[in-house]
Amino acid sequence: MPKLSAHLRHPVALTLNGRKVEGLAEPRTLLSDFLRHELGATGTHVGCEHGVCGACTVLIDGVPARACLALAVQSDGAQVETVEGLSPDGGHTLGVLQESFRQHHGLQCGFCTPGILMSLEGFLRAQPDASEQALKDMLSGHLCRCTGYVTIIKAALHAQQRLKEERAHA
Repeated sequence: MPKLSAHLRHPVALTLNGRKVEGLAEPRTLLSDFLRHELGATGTHVGCEHGVCGACTVLIDGVPARACLALAVQSDGAQVETVEGLSPDGGHTLGVLQESFRQHHGLQCGFCTPGILMSLEGFLRAQPDASEQALKDMLSGHLCRCTGYVTIIKAALHAQQRLKEERAHA
């Protein structure tokens, strides 16, 4: 995206994965583009740019949202979580969902994975005891052309169990 002069761009300040950040965005800049190009959060992938595929899913104030359908200026003051924030130590180790996907081969090319992980993160926070069918229904909003979803479901169920165990020991 070509950069315009600063007077046509507006300041956007948000909390990204627990860290306060700022950047400039044109009023028409999509949140997905702002995250990737202005803030360097390249884990947010852009697929269809129509909100259909789910690859760009992030959490905005704890709720899964398609970053390709949100404007950056709408996120001013919001808490935004991306796949980079799932690692408990800034990227040196994998978070529970990421590790479950690794263990159960829940990805192949990996393009859709960040969006799926973020939807699962929001979903399992809101519904920690969700049924397998509820997980499948939620995942129906994501397009994956590689896995056939079987390993994604296994990974999600494994992560759900691990998260329950962590809460029980907390």
